[in-house]
Amino acid sequence: MTASALPILPTSVVGSYAIPAWLWAAWEKIGTGGFGAMDVVETENDAVAIAVHDQERAGVDLISDGEMRRQGFIVSIFKYFHGLRAIEPRRKVGILSYDGHVFYEPFERIAAPAGLGTLKELDYLRQVTTRPFKITLPGPLTLATQITKSGPYRDRVEIAADLATLINRELRALAARGARNLQLDDVYQSFIMDPKHLVELYDRCFEGVAAERRFWHICFGTLEGFGFGERTYRPLFPAISSATADQLVFEFANREMAESELWRELDCPKELGAGVLDLKNFYVESPELVARRIRRMLESVPAERLWINPDCGLARLPRHLAFAKLQALVAGTRQVRAELTGRRAS
Repeated sequence: MTASALPILPTSVVGSYAIPAWLWAAWEKIGTGGFGAMDVVETENDAVAIAVHDQERAGVDLISDGEMRRQGFIVSIFKYFHGLRAIEPRRKVGILSYDGHVFYEPFERIAAPAGLGTLKELDYLRQVTTRPFKITLPGPLTLATQITKSGPYRDRVEIAADLATLINRELRALAARGARNLQLDDVYQSFIMDPKHLVELYDRCFEGVAAERRFWHICFGTLEGFGFGERTYRPLFPAISSATADQLVFEFANREMAESELWRELDCPKELGAGVLDLKNFYVESPELVARRIRRMLESVPAERLWINPDCGLARLPRHLAFAKLQALVAGTRQVRAELTGRRAS
């Protein structure tokens, strides 16, 4: 089944899946050199297979590999870059947050001669699932927030421009190998510039990329439950409507469905991937609550342009909660789907 053959109100995930306890333990041992190369491959493959299996059991229509080969959303992506020097975190005491991560200092123009690792993700996904899936990558400005302005770069916008070129190369390679659904992820801390420039960077990433569907996920941050920036999408409009993205993936549930009216109010022509699972809350939504949230989105977005997903990635949840939330997502969506198809039949 291709993405174009999916049912009305397709369900999907944003990207990451919950990390099993044994994978956390494996990462610790890998970090100390306790795993060989074959051990690492086996561990990563098993983690992906589990993430895929959980999504399939839950009944999700368009799945991902759970980003199980990555750590911390963007952290492991930096191992593919040349021209960067690691800087000690600015803060090491207390709760981990945005200022507790390693930053990087460029000493030459950034390059990624071996790519960004997603072709390996694509190849293995094809071995473990027959379902349609998407491949995700962090956006250039999101990656640039971890890099200081130095060396050949005057500011982070110049850094992001070079990163966009590298991401474009990766997306082209994925599309050439047959990946149909491709997504960029951006965190709201990136939006320190004119939204028109954000759109230009996104479009540069997808220039010449022959994908069936291009997604753009924009969230407010989920690191240890903390956001980063004002929690509103309104300033991105109308500029974001001109992006080459086919679908915008936004979070609504953890904001009590605020701004659900934007699509109608601003006549946005894009598909919307609506977040109806609150991942900053340690509870499992009922299917009925999911259905109510979907019905609210349908007041603003035509059913033919509405997709259903969690607010963001599931990596910050225990696995049992992540799976239960996905089950509720699918069950609630099926309730509304049945209502829609029954209405049309009558």
